Amino acid sequence: MSSLDTFKIEDSLMVRVFKKQKISIERGAGVYVWDEEGNRFLDFTAGWGVTSLGHSHPVVLQALIEQGKKIIQNPNSGLTYSPARANLLSVLREVLPGHLTHVFFTNSGAEANDAAIKLARKTTGRTDVVSAQGSFHGRTISTASATGQSKHRDKFNPLMPNYRFVAYNDLAELKRSLDKNVAAVILEPVQGEGGVRVPSEDYLPQVEKLCHGNGSLLIMDEIQTGFCRTGPMFMTGSLGVKADFMTMAKGIAGGFPLGAFAVSDWVSQKIQIGDHGGTYCGNPLGCAVAHAVINYLLENRIAEHVQKMGAAAMKRLSDLKAGHPDIISDTRGKGLLLLIDFHKESIATKVKDDCLDKGLLVTQTNGTGIRIFPALNIEKQELEEGLNIFEQVLALVTNKSSII
Repeated sequence: MSSLDTFKIEDSLMVRVFKKQKISIERGAGVYVWDEEGNRFLDFTAGWGVTSLGHSHPVVLQALIEQGKKIIQNPNSGLTYSPARANLLSVLREVLPGHLTHVFFTNSGAEANDAAIKLARKTTGRTDVVSAQGSFHGRTISTASATGQSKHRDKFNPLMPNYRFVAYNDLAELKRSLDKNVAAVILEPVQGEGGVRVPSEDYLPQVEKLCHGNGSLLIMDEIQTGFCRTGPMFMTGSLGVKADFMTMAKGIAGGFPLGAFAVSDWVSQKIQIGDHGGTYCGNPLGCAVAHAVINYLLENRIAEHVQKMGAAAMKRLSDLKAGHPDIISDTRGKGLLLLIDFHKESIATKVKDDCLDKGLLVTQTNGTGIRIFPALNIEKQELEEGLNIFEQVLALVTNKSSII
């Protein structure tokens, strides 16, 4: 089958919720992927942040094979114990912030956020949830309702009630929004889909104080930032923020669909049998893969590697901004979660398309942004290869006055 055959089948039979790029990926290895015709591309998207160790990494493949030979899904699902699940829980206990003592596994980040919101309301007996403008927490009806971007929310009216929105990184506005009806505040340590917005260093610790002073719970959405994406294993832990819930997904299993939420001991004691569940709540296959991925992150000191590569990438991006002030408005991010913001959406679209033509896959974010978040173990020469392509594209775009 050719790429054209694949285009035809997907375009005619798949529900059309994406505006797709005309590229059909057949296989991948590390930070590279190949289409059906054998053309190679450098992937600076990591599958939207999930292929944290690159494509088809040996530790992921080995875990899939070894566990697949044993058992994939437990009989009676969560009603039976699993050594694969126990192994993952043990390694998570090592890397999670110390006060987060209990974990439940989900299929996705959206499902983890949905559960955290539901259980926060049950635990506190309150109804309202405060979220931030520009946030993104998922595509279920509850998490879409909690998302602070109208384009992801308003077309699905009627939405779930009892959500409030405040400006991100604005403590005064959050304080005004808190009252005795607020069950929880849900925030991302860095707003990913909202344009890689990094708050001030004291913001999240102060949010924790405001929440707990009001008797409200704090839900930290580490779905995109967790597992070394910004450098530390979790930003919540590195800042010393004691969240009541922390949600995880994306990089947890190197591309295998898996999510989780962790809770404090106090919250865990408030959750009763029957309050939550799920058919795939820590299936052995997903747990085995996640265990292998997290061990690799630890054994290979990926947190330090990400900080080093992120600093080098940000330096290059800052230089590009200085050299192209006519088209670039800002560069920002942490670790290997980075964004180049352009003055116009048309410029960002042109850059994305031209990068693809030159063999580089990037993600357009929030209209004017190009997000760069490759595999966490990307090598220096691979990073430079992609940034060199990006620089070539910027030079071409700058010369096209009709785009600017």
